[in-house]
Amino acid sequence: MADGGLQPGGATGITSARLALYRELGDLKRIRSADAPGSIAERLFARAWAALHRGEALQAVMARTAGAALAAARLGDLDLAKLQALGLAQADAVAVLERAFDEVAAPLDPALAGGLREALAAGAPPLGDVPPFVERLARQPRAGVTCPGKPRILLQPSETHAEHCLMVAVCGVIACSHEGAAAAEVFAIGLAHHLHNALLPDSGFTGEMLLGAALDGVIARAREAALAELDPALASRLRAVLSGIGGDATPEARAFHVADVVDRVLEIDQHLRAARLTLDEVLGPYALVHDGPVRDFHALILREAGLHP
Repeated sequence: MADGGLQPGGATGITSARLALYRELGDLKRIRSADAPGSIAERLFARAWAALHRGEALQAVMARTAGAALAAARLGDLDLAKLQALGLAQADAVAVLERAFDEVAAPLDPALAGGLREALAAGAPPLGDVPPFVERLARQPRAGVTCPGKPRILLQPSETHAEHCLMVAVCGVIACSHEGAAAAEVFAIGLAHHLHNALLPDSGFTGEMLLGAALDGVIARAREAALAELDPALASRLRAVLSGIGGDATPEARAFHVADVVDRVLEIDQHLRAARLTLDEVLGPYALVHDGPVRDFHALILREAGLHP
């Protein structure tokens, strides 16, 4: 199995390189900065919904958000606005973003990569007014590992529904080329597929089974309450794209399910990989104590402390 986790295969387009990219993007749920609340994933989720809420075109919102996420996989919160605030000219800031994007973009379809790379010059959509469900999803943790008849397994810190939805939206865009799916539609599905959890607390698989025959009605009513916070035309479009995700009959549904199930399992895998991490790995391949004018003295300190041979 790859890296102790998922086994890559060809039928769904999940190569080893693409799986590694999905894993790296997942860390946007955990990267935070001093001058902004929440993780990068949470803020990109809010930015995308702010743009859709004020009427921006879905295709443009998809490209700007997914492009920004891919650059952030390496740059973290050094986004276009931050680089310019730190004194870089527009062209120089975009060049930095392009270098970061190019480092991770090899697993993408070339045509898709080209479009997302072009969108880097615009940056992620700016923050603005968002529907109330956006903030509620950012406060709603995912259920953890649940199974009927068994106690819940919680791995902290918990991801939120906002973070998961952003990841599924971006990773779904990447999966589109293999399925022949429309990227903007899959992006919308990813953003919206847990709208019901803005009202419905997440009790996972266990809660779904205990709700029994009431489950579908509860989800439908909760989703409609969230959709009612949107412009009617946008709400209608989201109802349409969400209608097919109960199965895998369409290219868009398949691309969504690739992103959804991989993100769900990689989130647990991230906790397990962190638990297996060793000092030999971080001091060796990752060069935690790296070359510099006091490298030898640092090495001596660690040897005498018994932290590194």
